[in-house]
Amino acid sequence: MTGASDSETVFTKVRRIAELARQSPGMAFTSLAHLIDVPWLLEAYRRTRKDGAPGIDRQTAADYEADLVKNLGSLRERAISGTYRAPPVRRVHIPKGDGSETRPIGIPTFEDKILQRAVVMVLEAIYEQDFHSGSFGFRPGRSAHQALDRFRQQAMAMRGCWVVEVDIQRFFDTLDHTHLRDFLRLRLRDGVLLRLIGKWLRAGVMEDGHLTVPDSGSPQGGVISPLLSNVVLHLVLDMWFEREVRSRLRGDAFLIRFADDFIMGFAHESDARRVLEVLPKRFARYGLTLHPEKTRLVPFMRPPTNPSGGTGSTGPSPGSFDFLGFTHYWARSRQGYWVVKCQTAKSRFSRTVKRIAAWCRVNRHRPIAEQQHTLGQKLRGHYAYFGRPGNGEALQRLRYEVTRVWRKWLIRRRRGRTGSWGSWDWFNDVLRRFPLPLPRIRAPAVAGP
Repeated sequence: MTGASDSETVFTKVRRIAELARQSPGMAFTSLAHLIDVPWLLEAYRRTRKDGAPGIDRQTAADYEADLVKNLGSLRERAISGTYRAPPVRRVHIPKGDGSETRPIGIPTFEDKILQRAVVMVLEAIYEQDFHSGSFGFRPGRSAHQALDRFRQQAMAMRGCWVVEVDIQRFFDTLDHTHLRDFLRLRLRDGVLLRLIGKWLRAGVMEDGHLTVPDSGSPQGGVISPLLSNVVLHLVLDMWFEREVRSRLRGDAFLIRFADDFIMGFAHESDARRVLEVLPKRFARYGLTLHPEKTRLVPFMRPPTNPSGGTGSTGPSPGSFDFLGFTHYWARSRQGYWVVKCQTAKSRFSRTVKRIAAWCRVNRHRPIAEQQHTLGQKLRGHYAYFGRPGNGEALQRLRYEVTRVWRKWLIRRRRGRTGSWGSWDWFNDVLRRFPLPLPRIRAPAVAGP
């Protein structure tokens, strides 16, 4: 395993790259591959998830660790010499939205994950100096909660805004390789790293024994895919918005992006409509398409208050919209002020209940203590993300629904029982012995700089 001295050496290298990138924002790096030595790969191994699903070779982290240093030495030699062959990713499908559709996920081999992580560590040191403060997705020290807090702060500071809600159709599947390579070369001229990225883009997808090599896209699930998506959208969207759009607006505006999910807020409706009109053309220039039905303009103005304290009838009615799994809306605070609040989006809520109900059905034969442990983990995971101030009612409702479906499937595993089996008295006794965790509201995140 990597030692403290190796980690310090890697940290020193990363800091030097970052300092050089910050001092020379227009410079392209030509010599970086030599930094990826065995200590660097050991650190990449340490940062790689060990419990993830295996790739097409079915090799696990434990298998690879059996001869770790030798394996990493071989990996480095092949990567630097150009003989490394990127294996195809194994494609699986996970439910999307309400469960009626699925999202394809690509699973690289464990060794490929390590090498991708090693390259990400190099590129991250460079691009973290370039990325804008409104970008939060898949960046160190940044989170979805910070993006949500940033939106709340911006919207309330502007006393409401016109929100452009945007959906990019199949972004990871339609990512244009030519444009991506051009964008990368603005900051990266190292032939070894560019070749490795090209190999990952051309590696192909293995599904049901059939190999396909798409002309575009970067598989979701790959370690390097989030960084590549941030590079593209940084140049296509973030820089364009800051350098070209802002100067042409009548009033204030902001952009908040989490990977390929983003919203724009405008003080004036005319500004919002102008940007909404040109936005599809901007993305089409780079081979990307906006969903015509899911991309819309939302009047998110603070409700006006008349002298008697009620809501006046002038101005547009305040709308609501979904972003990062939450529905955002205006509501009264306990002190009577208008504030921006959020609650679990209906689609996310119903999806969670359906998934937990399906798990209860399949695992109803397991011991009650084991079921309670797993359900507790699922609820705590949900609370950790959705436990935002003002969302307590939705969390309580979820716990009730989970309790209800758990009882339903516990009853069905023991049909024909007599007496109190299956009654609420019986189940309340079960809950006393095997309680489900109560909702927890987390403190607001500290927004990034």
